[in-house]
Amino acid sequence: MKKLLIGLALLSSVVANAAGVVNVYTTRHYDADDALYKEFSKKTGIEVNVVSDKGAISITKIKEQGRAPLADVFMTSDAGNLAKAKEAGILQPVKSSILESNIPAKYQDDDNQWFGLTKRARVFIYSNDRVKAKDLKGLTYESLVKNSRWDDKVLVRSSSNMYNQSLVASFVALNGKNKTSEWVEGLVHHMARNPQGNDRVQAVAVKDGEGDIAIANSYYYGKLVNETDVTSKYYGVADKTSLYFPNQNDGESGVHMNISGAGVVKNAKNKKEAVKLIEFLSMRKQQEAFSATNYEFPVNPKAKLSPLLASWLDKQGLKTLKEQDINLSLLGKYNEEALNIMIGANWDTPKK
Repeated sequence: MKKLLIGLALLSSVVANAAGVVNVYTTRHYDADDALYKEFSKKTGIEVNVVSDKGAISITKIKEQGRAPLADVFMTSDAGNLAKAKEAGILQPVKSSILESNIPAKYQDDDNQWFGLTKRARVFIYSNDRVKAKDLKGLTYESLVKNSRWDDKVLVRSSSNMYNQSLVASFVALNGKNKTSEWVEGLVHHMARNPQGNDRVQAVAVKDGEGDIAIANSYYYGKLVNETDVTSKYYGVADKTSLYFPNQNDGESGVHMNISGAGVVKNAKNKKEAVKLIEFLSMRKQQEAFSATNYEFPVNPKAKLSPLLASWLDKQGLKTLKEQDINLSLLGKYNEEALNIMIGANWDTPKK
């Protein structure tokens, strides 16, 4: 009887693991992601193992693992980071009719090596007290750096930040090197202080009066709105600030939209399971969960915005959000040129 019970236990273990496993190396660190991984495992029986680290470290690890990588999926924020992963040779092409259907082409790598899963707009966060309606009327990235109203009033994080590098890279793609250099020089001239801190720190500085307007990713503002820790420096910041989407009028380029995304690791041991996970995350229900719990815009056009994100558009009188019309693969292509422009303009040391 004892041998029979042991045999049944072993058989049960084999059956439980028959569905497989997928190993995810990710730079994302959100409860929303963990909840979706659990739902995926519950639905498919596929176990999800997660290793979190910075993008550059994860890329190096996977590259060093060579033909026997421990990772099956590489997931990260920013198309620039996804481009770096592709350039490092750690990803492989994936053919999936589900991904092709759920994710618009502009949010996919040209060679199908990575796929966008969420979107973040690079927006303005401004002071409710000091910024008036007339200051915001028709406000664009371009007018921000040309209007003396914003002299010494603009807050932004450092040039080492990939979100800023991708913003500048998008301008290179749209406007060319010379016009982008002029824009960066204008922004540096308008900076209120030397860049420091993360995107939410810029909003704190707006609240504290160090500047009137900040450049930040939209989902960070969602975190500020929902900050409940009264001891946190971020608590109450959303009560003193608001969010604005630039470049929304006819003839304007649209707001800069970046992504988080994922790709299947080259030589992945569990490729089939890896593809299934990315497909699962691209579906409407999961896309709406990203929007509701992590304040990100869905890439799947069938997914609805959360009430919070929809309220941001409503406040500005927008029915839909106008986005830059570029394939996000270009953010990686022009990353180095963008960084050189930023360094050349003394982005990180604007004040004497």
